Amino acid sequence: MSTLGLQWKRFAMLSLLSIIIFIAGLNTNLIESAYSAGFYGVTSVIQRSISTVIPFALGDFLYLLLIFFTLRNFYRFYKKIKAKTLTKEDRIKIPLQAVNFLLILYLAFKILWGLNYSRPSVSKQLNISDDKYTTAQLVSLGEFFIEKLNELDSVKKTRFNISQLQTIAKEGYDKMALSNTLFRYRVPSLKPVLNSWLITKIGIEGYYSPLSGEANVNMRLPTVALPFVTCHEIAHQLGIAREDEANLIGYLVASHSDNAYFRYSAAYAMLKSILYEIRIKSPKDYENLYKTIHSSTLLNFKNDRDFWRMYNNQMFGYLDVAFDRFLKLNNQRKGTDSYQDIVLWLYNYHKDDLTNK
Repeated sequence: MSTLGLQWKRFAMLSLLSIIIFIAGLNTNLIESAYSAGFYGVTSVIQRSISTVIPFALGDFLYLLLIFFTLRNFYRFYKKIKAKTLTKEDRIKIPLQAVNFLLILYLAFKILWGLNYSRPSVSKQLNISDDKYTTAQLVSLGEFFIEKLNELDSVKKTRFNISQLQTIAKEGYDKMALSNTLFRYRVPSLKPVLNSWLITKIGIEGYYSPLSGEANVNMRLPTVALPFVTCHEIAHQLGIAREDEANLIGYLVASHSDNAYFRYSAAYAMLKSILYEIRIKSPKDYENLYKTIHSSTLLNFKNDRDFWRMYNNQMFGYLDVAFDRFLKLNNQRKGTDSYQDIVLWLYNYHKDDLTNK
């Protein structure tokens, strides 16, 4: 069989597999039982067992190799065009190879992690309802979190290194796993990103690497952000794919941690989301609440703004639009607006606390 024939055969096989994976992703219960709680639960531990022995972010290195491979093939294609040595077969074979490569990437992403986007909502697994709140109840939630932060105001602000973040976060997950196996976290693998300047420049706090199974944290972030971001990225390692749900899991773990600064970081991150909602729905209540926040927390807000203003540029705006589209392609129709579902879940999770205030 000719090389072109082999490419067509490969295309047919990869296309069939992609269709099967896509159809399987439409059955949330199947994905939860067979993939998230089965296949992925095993393969992710194997990935972390391998990556944890590597002292640097293995996933970042693999991405660099992937980029190099892609650029190399583009260059070789360009050289053929320039030298006018493209045959009729090349004009079909090379684009077909490119399509096959994209199909392989799609399958690798879905099989290694991406099918977790199709699992049932983690809020349902945690029995957290999605009852709507009134503006008054939202304001009450803001007051509740401000009280939490004000009570933790005297906590020592500790700049944890990556090893400390991993250890404390693992302890937090182990504590939560005693009451719910959803939080079971075996073989931790937390790494700092290789190029924190670039990652910060495009507005990323951390990310999960499906190729290596690592949770990657941007260690250039302000001190107050690191504990919560760590717990959030570990949630992705456990197959919590959606960002809003990873926020929920990260909050629950960090807020129940034995480490006070982890609890502060969790409340701080959530208050920012809550204040954003209040500012939209009731600017006057937002102004009144803002006045009740302790000066140290307000200083953290200022440092946050200064930090991102220093690094951020127009590039982040373009990537934010791209990420919004990515989320919509993975069953999050509201795009980046889905992050604010966390406020809805926080309200329902703390509903009794608000009633007893």
